[in-house]
Amino acid sequence: MKSFKKNYIGKGIQVENMDIVKVTLKVEEIIQHKHEFKGKEYVTFEVAKMQKPDDFDRSHTAYITTTKETQEKETSKKK
Repeated sequence: MKSFKKNYIGKGIQVENMDIVKVTLKVEEIIQHKHEFKGKEYVTFEVAKMQKPDDFDRSHTAYITTTKETQEKETSKKK
């Protein structure tokens, strides 16, 4: 079974009157999640709107989703 983990790497803010979100990321955070495809290095991440802005009025969060294979726990059935 696969489990998914969100690795938060930064926050962003909606640019006023535009469909643009300005995001600030720490390089040392994102470089850990680089992957290679056809000989080139990439970093893939998601940007999502938060339910409410944080204390610094940042309205979006950036994260990298990783997957991990986990073994299903056996549940014992009692009669």
